[in-house]
Amino acid sequence: MSEWRRYDSHLIPTFHERFEERWGKGTAPFLDPEAYEQPVPRAQWINPSTGAALAVVPVWTVDERQQRSFGVFYLPPAGDIWVLRPGYTGYLEPADGETEHLVTLRNDAFRKAVAHAKDFLFGTQ
Repeated sequence: MSEWRRYDSHLIPTFHERFEERWGKGTAPFLDPEAYEQPVPRAQWINPSTGAALAVVPVWTVDERQQRSFGVFYLPPAGDIWVLRPGYTGYLEPADGETEHLVTLRNDAFRKAVAHAKDFLFGTQ
C-alpha cells in the first residue's frame, strides 16, 4: 500500500522556497503560499513517512496571466525540486464571462497533469 495521501490544505511553502532557491527569487508566483487568490484547480500529495510531496498547479509568468499550463512539481525528501513533464498542458485562463469552452480546455489539461502525477506516485494502473 502506498504511503501517499492527498493534501487539500494550503499550498506547501516548501515548493515555493525550493523553486526560488533553484531558479531565482520571483520566478514562481504560481507557488507563492502567501497569494490570497490561488488559481484553481490544483492538487497535492504528501508522503508522511518520507517527507516527500508532489503538487499539480497552474503555471504562469508575471507578465502573462492568461496563458497558462499545469506544472507537476516533486519535492524529494532530501531536498531539491523536480519538474515532471506531463506533456502539453497549455490553456487560456478564463476571464469573467468567458465561454465554457475555455473552462473545458483548462479542466482537460488539469486531468492530464493529474494523471501524470498519479502515474509517478502510484505507477501505471
